[in-house]
Parts: sequence; structure tokens; C-alpha cells
Amino acid sequence: MLTNEKNSKLQNLTEIKHNSEISLYKLTNKNSIEVNITNYGATIFSLLVPSKNGKIDVVLGFNSIDEYIKAFEIGASPYFNAVVGRFAGRIKNAQFQLNGKTIQLDQNHGKHHLHGGKYQLSNVAWNFENYNEETNTLTLSYLSKANEFYPGDVTIEVAYTLTDDNKLNIKYKATTTEDTVLNITNHAYFNLDGLAGNTLNQKLQINAEKFLELDSENIPTGNFISMENHAFDFRNFKNVVAGIDHCFVLKSNTEPAAILESVENGLTMKVYTDQPAVQIYVGGKTSDELHNKDSVKFHTESGICFETQNYPDAPNHENFPNSILRKGDTYHQNTSFEFIIS
Repeated sequence: MLTNEKNSKLQNLTEIKHNSEISLYKLTNKNSIEVNITNYGATIFSLLVPSKNGKIDVVLGFNSIDEYIKAFEIGASPYFNAVVGRFAGRIKNAQFQLNGKTIQLDQNHGKHHLHGGKYQLSNVAWNFENYNEETNTLTLSYLSKANEFYPGDVTIEVAYTLTDDNKLNIKYKATTTEDTVLNITNHAYFNLDGLAGNTLNQKLQINAEKFLELDSENIPTGNFISMENHAFDFRNFKNVVAGIDHCFVLKSNTEPAAILESVENGLTMKVYTDQPAVQIYVGGKTSDELHNKDSVKFHTESGICFETQNYPDAPNHENFPNSILRKGDTYHQNTSFEFIIS
């Protein structure tokens, strides 16, 4: 079921800044799972899941949509639960080669490029396309213009589906008017113990044998590190550890990419994707100028992200999976978050 609520207190602000109204859409299923999605950044505003201790919100975030807008304005956005792109992750020196030309991007992360830079998908108003009642699917779209550093007008659709078997499916589709690069993901911060929980108390398993080696500026070197005997060896379940901000190379697209478990709430979340990797990040600390949900003070272990995607800096490494979207081709990406309630 879909419910649409316009955020009236933001109407004047958004008309000035985005020439569009900001709305909030609610999807529910027969098991009382509820996901609220705003067209600002195609962002998951909240995700309420029943647990053995009652219904809880399992994604971090701000207490109102205007706080999401403010976070970008003051340069302190953690990208809470937003669609990220055009290129998720870092690109070294904010440039890459395409068809014999050097493409210079916005340097918004030191001298490097992060999550699409100045013109990104996370802080713009997406368009409502349709709602499919039969599949319980909300589809939003956005046109990312050429010359916003990246080549090509890229038309992007994201479809959120909430199923009665407790899966939140996210499907992306995109086409371009020129050859370009594209790497889209959702930057949701999960905590299966609720907003005030600590992810270090939850157990994690990752379906990978290796992850990308990083230099001192967190840029991939092109080499790989074995998970064996490493602090980030999550091939078997163990408690989440602090300091993870790494890209894990997935072994299979048929098995879960990662599994997160909360003993306290009896919740398990399985992550499925057709992407070659998952960037896992433990974080959540926010600026004191911003107001979080329920006035909870988020910290560096408040949430864990599962950014299903291509490898960061893929355009600059021949041994990384292809990230080029050619004119005439269509980009597809599918990711699912399955919730098991015990």
C-alpha cells in the first residue's frame, strides 16, 4: 500500500531551492513493515520493522526532511539513506580517461571526488513516476544533466518494492545520451538494535574472500587484501568492529552478500545484490548543528552501511569491473534487503 504526504512546512523552501515539492511516500506490507521514502535524494526516511521487542526504526536519519537539506547546505551530510551517484565512492584526483579524453570532476574530497561531487543525486528532488499497486512498487526518476562534470544526459529510475516476504528491493535503471561512467548505490545506515543501539553488539558475515587495498587517502591501489587472519575477516559470523570503510569483493551473486544479526531484537537482515562488491562502512556521527531522529546522539558506531556497487575508482583501474555506460546501453542494478524476524 502507498500513502503520499506532502511536507507542507518545506513547500516554500523547496520551491525556491529545487523548483519542486518534497513529498513523503509510505509503503507497507501485510507483516506491518513500513518504509517511508522521500523524493529528496530518493531517500529512505525511515524503515520500521517488527521485532521481539516491538516495532523499531532500523535506519539512522534526521528528524525532518529540512535537516537533510541543511546537512548538505553546511557541508556535513552523512548521505543518510540516500541514492548516491553519479559515481558512488572515491575517484582519484577527481579525473579519469574516457574515449581518449581526460574527464575532470569536482574535487569535493580533498583533491579527490566522492559520491558525485557538487552535482549529485542525493540532494535533489526526484520526480514521482508511478506506483504499481500489484507489486507495491514506488518508482522515482531524475535527469542528471550533461556538463555537470560527467558526460551525457543520464536518465535514472529507482524503484522501491516492499514485498510480503519482508524484502525491500531496490532496482536502478539508467540510460545516457553520451558515453559516461555510472555507479549508483543507496547509502542506508542500518542498526538492527534501533536508533540508540551500537552496531558493535551485532554480528556480521560477508560473502567475500578479499577486499580492496587502500592508500593513505583511502583510494584503491588496484591491489587486494586477503580476509584471512585479518581484523576484517567476516567469512564467519563475528561482532562488527569499528573502523570499517572498505570495499569487499563478492564471491557470488546468488548467496547473500552480507548478513547482519541482532540477538537483542531477534532480527536478521540479509543483503542480496547483482553488483561485484559491497562497500561496508561503520559510522553515523553527525554535526551538533543537526537534529537526529528522536534526538539520539549518533556516534561513529551507530550505523553500518552496505553500499552495493562497483569498485571505487573503477574508471582508473583496468583490472576492475567496467563502469562505462555506453550510449544506447541500459544500466541495471538490483539490491534487496531481507528481514527475518525470530
